[in-house]
Amino acid sequence: MTDFVGRRRELKELREDIARTGLDTLSGRKAKSPRARVLLVAGRPGSGRTALAEALVREIAEEYPDGVLRVRLTAPTGESVATERAVRTLLEGLGQPTPPGAGEDDLSSALRTALADRRMVLLVDDASDPHQVDALLPDTPECLVVVTSEGPLTGIPDVRPCTLGGLDTPSAVRMLVQRIGDIRAANDPRAAEALAEECGGQPAALALAGGWLAARPKASVADVGKQLHDMPAGVGGPLARAFRLVYESLPQPAQRTLRLLPLAPAGLVDSHVASALAGCSVAAAQATLEDFAALGLLRPAHDGLYLLPGCLAPLLQALLEAKERPAEVQLARARMLERTVRLLLSCRAMAEPDEDGPGGAVGAPEKLDGVPRALRFADRRAAETWLNTRLPALLAAASLAVADGELDTLARRFVAALARALSEHRGTAGAAPELYGLHRLVLDVAERRDLYREQAAALLNLADLDAETGRTREALDRYRAALDAGKAANDPYASGRAMESVGGAHQELGDWHRASDWFGRALSHALARGERADEARLYGRLGNVHTYAGRYGDALRSWRAASAGYRKLADVPGQAKALSEMARIQEYAGRPEESLHTCREAVELARKAGDLRLQAALQVRLADTLDRLGDPAAARLHRSAADRLLGDDPAACEIRSVSD
Repeated sequence: MTDFVGRRRELKELREDIARTGLDTLSGRKAKSPRARVLLVAGRPGSGRTALAEALVREIAEEYPDGVLRVRLTAPTGESVATERAVRTLLEGLGQPTPPGAGEDDLSSALRTALADRRMVLLVDDASDPHQVDALLPDTPECLVVVTSEGPLTGIPDVRPCTLGGLDTPSAVRMLVQRIGDIRAANDPRAAEALAEECGGQPAALALAGGWLAARPKASVADVGKQLHDMPAGVGGPLARAFRLVYESLPQPAQRTLRLLPLAPAGLVDSHVASALAGCSVAAAQATLEDFAALGLLRPAHDGLYLLPGCLAPLLQALLEAKERPAEVQLARARMLERTVRLLLSCRAMAEPDEDGPGGAVGAPEKLDGVPRALRFADRRAAETWLNTRLPALLAAASLAVADGELDTLARRFVAALARALSEHRGTAGAAPELYGLHRLVLDVAERRDLYREQAAALLNLADLDAETGRTREALDRYRAALDAGKAANDPYASGRAMESVGGAHQELGDWHRASDWFGRALSHALARGERADEARLYGRLGNVHTYAGRYGDALRSWRAASAGYRKLADVPGQAKALSEMARIQEYAGRPEESLHTCREAVELARKAGDLRLQAALQVRLADTLDRLGDPAAARLHRSAADRLLGDDPAACEIRSVSD
């Protein structure tokens, strides 16, 4: 990365702008709220607006001890970043939770609350819409917001843009010297000045011209200036001319790789993406990317990632459309998505638990049999780093996978692989915001295409996330919609799962009557299909609801049926737990002798199942029952047995009070 040069006047103006009196105050009006000062750096793509903003942030960093947050509002390929996604990025940078499914207003409020007691800088890059920026503004004058944009952002009060043109000639020459060294510039200073003027002082054009010269030590500065000057008038401005100079100097395979880079999601490229797009080896792709970075065609990011400069994206897109056939473009996209699916499967395998111990340590090599070495990760940490650093590109690729409105095999596999990798590495709760977005993406496509099976699956997944984050009523609405979609798709699994989930939502809301009704419908559905495992589980859920409602007779009948179902399935732990619940209900109903008998039967089954915690809980229940029956000596024996089973387990206190 080259050092920042020039722009001293602009930096001075921006620094002065931080402390200036607001326009409202000058006009005699009071500001509506003590919001953060907003500084706007405006300029065309390639003018160095981001570099200037970063230079300003470096100069004032000590004045804002709580640090800098960065977010980009436009992808290099030109698409706007959703405001919700931008706010989440900032909240994640602050280490704040981002509830899945939360709306833009709630997230913006959470961001303002998180920034209320901080003194920070927010660097908001490439804004195209004042609404995007307004949603991010802190309600505290202790924070500073630095925004870059192509033009003025009308609608944000009290902002005077710092508008950039080209660099002055001395600064432009210094930028060239950083690329090519001072000898060639000193040998012909007039040629260096002429080249700077030919590039219009535009930093992106200067970077390309300097990169071309750096790759050709024997070429003269004057020669480059002449080539740029002699290009036909129709080529375009300084940036287009410098780009054409560099592009036409590349070998044919490298030209084609460069043309395909606009297909990279979010403008983020690594050796795997380039290899899949171009159909070459990973090693060859890596060497090509390094060459591109040296020429100024890409910007190195981190962890092997490169960023496609937004100012070059339109030029590359035009080349892509002019020189590549649509079928070849589609094939390149498919290769890239397929490669990413395989990397996601490899990433997930490194986090999955093994029979012999924690995930990734023992079993991963066996899980990856047949996967090329280039697609494997060294360990779980390497896989997790890859997932985290590529996540913006992976989420953009998910949108790309379903962009045509079809949920074909590759799109389904991609979304499923990404969701599973996130769940394995972050856990369902940690990955919930991203999972919510993925399922909503699938739902949008499924609804547009009347794909009822996919609608049902997406609605169930979204409702589960709603339920896990306490939005039970929203979950209930989605479960009902999933039931309708499951019936329309004639999908018995989705229909049964939706019925049970509707019952679970009513149970969470304390509506025992509706909960038992829906569990009963789900049970009838399972009985009709002969799904014995579902039958046993649903009898248990009915038993729980009847217990909460105080209907002990109905609860006992349900748990007896559950116990019988688990016995037929040879599910000893399930049967033991069902008998344990029966014993509890018998005690609630004032039948301690029956409870004692049932509890002893459950203990024997728990012993067969090897479930120490259940054995201990049952021993405590036996002791409590014996106390009520007037046999304290036997009760002490059972409590001692529970202590021996658990030892110093910190959960023992919970188990000892299980019957309270």
